[in-house]
Amino acid sequence: REAAREAAREAAREAGELDEDDEEDLEAGDDAEDASEVDGALYYIPPAEESKMKIFSGNANWHLANEVSMHLGTQLGRASVKRFADGEVAVNILDSVRGKDVFVIQPLSPPVNENLMELVLMVSTLRRSSARCITAVIPYYGYCRQTKKKNKQVRTPIAAADVAKMLQVAGVDRVIAVDLHHAQIQGFFGPETPVDNLDVSSLAIPYFATKFLKNPVVVSPDANGAARAKIFRDKLIRHKIDAGLALIVDHSSLPRGWEKRFEKPTGGIRDWTEAELTGMDLVGDVQGRDCIIYDDLVDTGGRITRAAKKLKLAGARRVFAFTTHGLFLGNALERIEKSELIEVVCVNTVPLATSSAAGVKSFVYSNKVHQLSVAALLAEAIRRINKKKSVSGLA
Repeated sequence: REAAREAAREAAREAGELDEDDEEDLEAGDDAEDASEVDGALYYIPPAEESKMKIFSGNANWHLANEVSMHLGTQLGRASVKRFADGEVAVNILDSVRGKDVFVIQPLSPPVNENLMELVLMVSTLRRSSARCITAVIPYYGYCRQTKKKNKQVRTPIAAADVAKMLQVAGVDRVIAVDLHHAQIQGFFGPETPVDNLDVSSLAIPYFATKFLKNPVVVSPDANGAARAKIFRDKLIRHKIDAGLALIVDHSSLPRGWEKRFEKPTGGIRDWTEAELTGMDLVGDVQGRDCIIYDDLVDTGGRITRAAKKLKLAGARRVFAFTTHGLFLGNALERIEKSELIEVVCVNTVPLATSSAAGVKSFVYSNKVHQLSVAALLAEAIRRINKKKSVSGLA
């Protein structure tokens, strides 16, 4: 480099293009360049404000969003999401997003309507702020169970489609979802808004491999989840865990909220009796085997605790449960504590419930609940989308 610089000066001298003043200026410039190299100017890294990707989060699951940003080696974008005195959502994006790819991480967990409005208004604000592309990362898709009109209730909304329409009108360009309750939700978005539905069941395989399972069998707690349970069983087999498949068919037509009928008058929870399990048929052999009940969603915990009791009565050795979205509403944690379940493994798409004791807000834990992190998977999906790479290999 020095030789090339000196050769260029010698050629300029021979051509008569350099005088003494020019040579002094060149020497001063060389000294400044050498000083900048010593100061590390050649290794300059642009600050976060110059990055072409921004990640924002609402109030639904800030801990997950922060963990995702750490995996990506960046910081969360600065945003203020507050409430006016009358309960209205007030959004203020504090970082510039003009011409940038923006990812908003916001599960539609309880309170569903509050978190949905935060997401809609954040997307609208980013669109009005000239963001180039807006991707809504929705680890848990609220209203996911209302995907069709029921046979005897014809005057009901298809709420999952209405939520999709709201997000599209607000300005969402792409959606990343995690284990949608019904895969048909992807079709509620138009072709101009692609949806990536990530399967997180692979996250549980290394964890269950440490449980020394004996002749494991994957159990679906209802007929609708049979396909999902089979996919999980096939993944276990690919990881050299020989597992079987069983299915519980519930013929009883119980209305929503039926679990409350079996609570004690004093407000406590008791385990199920054999008489209360009538109408449940078990298809498959679980005698002396370890069972894994696989369901995508646990809210009140009634279905998986009934299934666990049924499996124990059928001779199961141990009963575990794996679910993607652990909502654990109402007395779900108490019901799980007093059930036949050894452990319930879930993913942190939804934050654990909180309580305020003595004015201090803290998480509500259960000795039988173990939470796995989905942050690394979401971070890799965001990285691939930002780099225009395929995400199909993440399933």
